[in-house]
Amino acid sequence: MAKKTKSEFQNYVSPLVERNASKEMAELFGAQKKFSTWRRLWLELAKAQKKLGLKDIKQSQIRQMAKHLDDIDFKRAARYEKQFRHDVMAHIYAFGDVAPKADPIIHLGATSCYVGDNADLLIMREAMQLITAKLASVINLLGKFAKKHRSVAALGFTHYQPAQLTTVGKRATLWCYEFVMDMQEIEHRLETLPFRGVKGTTGTQASFLELFDGQHSKVKQLDKLVSAAFGFKKTCVVTGQTYQRKIDALVVNTLASIAQSAHKMCNDIRLLANLKEVEEPFEKSQIGSSAMAYKRNPMRCERATSLSRLVLSLATSPQMTASEQWLERTLDDSANRRIVIPEAFLAVDGILQILINVTGGLVIYPKVIEAHVAAELPFMASENILMAAVKDGGNRQELHEKIRLHSQAAAAQVKKFGRPNDLINRLKADISFNKINFEKVLDPSKYIGRAPQQVDEFIRDIVTPLRKRYRKELNQKVELKV
Repeated sequence: MAKKTKSEFQNYVSPLVERNASKEMAELFGAQKKFSTWRRLWLELAKAQKKLGLKDIKQSQIRQMAKHLDDIDFKRAARYEKQFRHDVMAHIYAFGDVAPKADPIIHLGATSCYVGDNADLLIMREAMQLITAKLASVINLLGKFAKKHRSVAALGFTHYQPAQLTTVGKRATLWCYEFVMDMQEIEHRLETLPFRGVKGTTGTQASFLELFDGQHSKVKQLDKLVSAAFGFKKTCVVTGQTYQRKIDALVVNTLASIAQSAHKMCNDIRLLANLKEVEEPFEKSQIGSSAMAYKRNPMRCERATSLSRLVLSLATSPQMTASEQWLERTLDDSANRRIVIPEAFLAVDGILQILINVTGGLVIYPKVIEAHVAAELPFMASENILMAAVKDGGNRQELHEKIRLHSQAAAAQVKKFGRPNDLINRLKADISFNKINFEKVLDPSKYIGRAPQQVDEFIRDIVTPLRKRYRKELNQKVELKV
């Protein structure tokens, strides 16, 4: 690798590209992909126009266009843009320079949004497909983790206070189910994403109607042919100059939904890491803190939550942009969209890269989990102890009062003096409870309800069908950049 010169370090470079997103996602939003897609759009427009009978378009012109889809001279295009102050015209001229026979018919009847908008939709579709593949991997890995730990009893928390028991696996299904909801949403977006198609300057198709001498059927067929060439089942029913910017809002909201799920799960893991119950992967030579050598900070989950907040904030911009469009179009969408759409995708791609790494290497500490259960289970078991003592002939109200007093005394030992919970020892010493089989009553498996069965059913009914749909995309290998 060539050594970087000083000048290469002087300009800002997006951390989303440098530190987070995959090479594949970064390339999707690069200049090469964008402008080579423009050229493919011009080619398919000319092919469809020729097929529908435009005699001015020759096969030799189409052949020449087809030979120069990717060899873009960016310096030449930049010079043209400086001259014309118009990016689409700059690339029309640059394309015409390498395909001179086709120069007279490139962009025939089209408006700038023919290439700009349709390319954006093509790239967003491909980006969503990358996202679904990684999302499927996260769901698959969480399913494996849930199954492995389906019966491991753990403290449940409400208000971040100890509540009834759950299992480690059941908690993982809560995380997983939110990602499944996200998958359903992004699949719906992919299924219903429309192509802008061939609509003309203000969406009336007037220029194409002129080209085809007033033949409405050929104009409609042109729209269908170009859309089909790019694999779109649907086109926008009507447009102004642009496709409805609401589409951007719907897509970015879907990405924000994934960010919500990621933030929730990673926050949970960070809380559990503090309890020393669960940890994200920690590499052999990884340093947790520059000062505190013992630290094992949950830095991957912290980064995922940080990126998630970015995506959540970005989701408002497409909504405002869609609401701000005047009549058939205004250009105040352009600068915003150039930033928001790529960055939302790059950030979610980076988030999913992290989550694949984390969910593929989550570590649990059963003994710590058992200790936390043991510390709280005596309180949770008090109702079962009460019922057992009543069955042995005791008075329910009298027994309830005794358990209340013993519980308060035991709680005082824990809170005031930092001592272990001695409620069971206190009850064992009370003659009112001398017939209780405390070992049986304190079996944690009696307090986890249907959690293991719920895990099994979730994997069978939800995860397994998804695994079958995405079997080729599962088990993606990711390498975190930092």
